[in-house]
Amino acid sequence: MTDTPALPLTGLTASLVLIRHGQSTWIAEGRFQGQADPPLSTLGEAQAARLAARLGGPRGTDPVPGAPPQRLWVSPLGRARATAANLAALPGWPPATTLDGLLEVAQGEWEGLPAGTVAERWAETLAGWRRDPTVHHAPGGEALLDVDRRVRAALTAILDDLRPPHTEPGEAAPPLGGSRVVTGERYSPVPGYGAAGVDRPWAAIVAHDGVLRLSLLALLGLPLGAFWRLPFVLCGLTVVTLDGGAAALRAHNLAQHLAGAGDGPEKARPGAL
Repeated sequence: MTDTPALPLTGLTASLVLIRHGQSTWIAEGRFQGQADPPLSTLGEAQAARLAARLGGPRGTDPVPGAPPQRLWVSPLGRARATAANLAALPGWPPATTLDGLLEVAQGEWEGLPAGTVAERWAETLAGWRRDPTVHHAPGGEALLDVDRRVRAALTAILDDLRPPHTEPGEAAPPLGGSRVVTGERYSPVPGYGAAGVDRPWAAIVAHDGVLRLSLLALLGLPLGAFWRLPFVLCGLTVVTLDGGAAALRAHNLAQHLAGAGDGPEKARPGAL
């Protein structure tokens, strides 16, 4: 796909923390959501509160940076904004900044319908969506390539915001004044070794399963065909670090903070967003 825009990663040293919103009432009911806007369920509110408690407390060996983020980005949909509101209330955290490009994949005629109804009425289309989402999508919904373009545009804005002043993509960033970053100090490619606790500019992104899958694929340079391989749990933490533009997945779906919040992750419904 030669028209896929490249991300401005070159020379950037930073971290991104990707967070899926808490459970919504439609997730609890097993309905397709897409860009519809059901609120958080009671469990979802508890998940969001536990997420904030984790990010507001000591990190220890947690790969999430210790200082508050430079920016808190959020999808305009209510379930994401309600989750992010818990984080914006933490001491030192910035207010949430909405970004339209972080909207969930539109699911067209499937939105609001129970998964069983979709499977009954659109069995062949749903099977195609699960098998190859680059070719098949919900009737009236978005094609994955179109969503990928807007997600990449959103990520470009997020990454440019993290870039220190007076640098351009391709330039090495100057040392971060006042932080614990040491010139030349880098993350080890092997988790558990190297400068895992070093402060660096970072941003938190609160969005949706489909959008975060696409974000992770774009950051790691993986093909769209791998879309279903990297699911995001509700209110889990996924950490991607950039060292001079080289992206590494430091953690995926950290969710120990959700223990005791209720029934745990939603039941698996392959193909539903």
